Amino acid sequence: MIVKSFELQKLKFSEFNLHLIYGNNDGIKQDIISDFYLSKFDGEILKYDEQDILNKKDEFVSSLLNKSLFESSKIIIISRATDKLINLITDLSEKEKIDVKIVIKSSGLEKKSKLRSLFEKGNNLICTPVYEDDARTLNTVIQTFLLKNKLNLSQEIKNILIEKSKGDRINLRNELFKLKSLSLTKKRISVEDVDKLSNLAQNYSVFELSDSYLAKNSRRVSNILNENNYSSEDCILIIRTLLNKSKRLLKIRSEIDNNSNIDQIISSFKPPIFWKEKAIIKKQAQSWSTDEVKKIIFKINDLEIKVKKNASNSILFVSNFVSNH
Repeated sequence: MIVKSFELQKLKFSEFNLHLIYGNNDGIKQDIISDFYLSKFDGEILKYDEQDILNKKDEFVSSLLNKSLFESSKIIIISRATDKLINLITDLSEKEKIDVKIVIKSSGLEKKSKLRSLFEKGNNLICTPVYEDDARTLNTVIQTFLLKNKLNLSQEIKNILIEKSKGDRINLRNELFKLKSLSLTKKRISVEDVDKLSNLAQNYSVFELSDSYLAKNSRRVSNILNENNYSSEDCILIIRTLLNKSKRLLKIRSEIDNNSNIDQIISSFKPPIFWKEKAIIKKQAQSWSTDEVKKIIFKINDLEIKVKKNASNSILFVSNFVSNH
């Protein structure tokens, strides 16, 4: 059953135990899981990659069906899901009600995807596609944040934040939290304050670093690292930017495998690529194979986990990553 993200608040989650969230908007995925699954949950949260499940499928199923009376409630979050999970999910959906919530996260799934089709057609399954944020949804994110934190920003500042977030609500929230901290000591926030605080406004190097890394321009990567004094928050932004650009590159590389005309693919790519970016993206597409891009996406995800677990060494981790790959 397809349930769009803005319709989830009307849903009785107690009636469903399997939920597929697919698409490239990781920010909305985080919001859905946080708001509808974790906000009032005090049980055990288990996180797996698809491969972890497939390697121990029988053991995983057994743990779901043979729950002890003394066990706490569980929410299981499975990341990087593909059609390889289809048999497992089919089996689980056909069994009696499982007393565990399972949230499955996937990147873009094509219409012919068996996993997507199963969730779209199943009455006891929830399927939620998440699309890239536009100005309207980002404005809603800002309004929600301001109401919750009792803050006020001018429309000009809101527009600046939306423009500089590059369509990513994770970037947007990073900047909003900085403004929230500033508001503790300053009642009125100005455009100049936003410019001073915003890494997105002041630190163009984050995006240039990501582009240079994907273009395998090691000398430029080294220069950018030496020219900038990144913070732990910057490291998260670098990782998210790298991940978003890598996912776009993977789509382009996949199309190139079927059509060798790189210029045509870049020109017709959706969403459209800004003309200033076309040259660097072409260089990136020529520098990696499709399989190499897939591997680097996995490594970027692993890097993010590593950084979040050990924030004090985040700058070292990120610097080593972009310098040695």
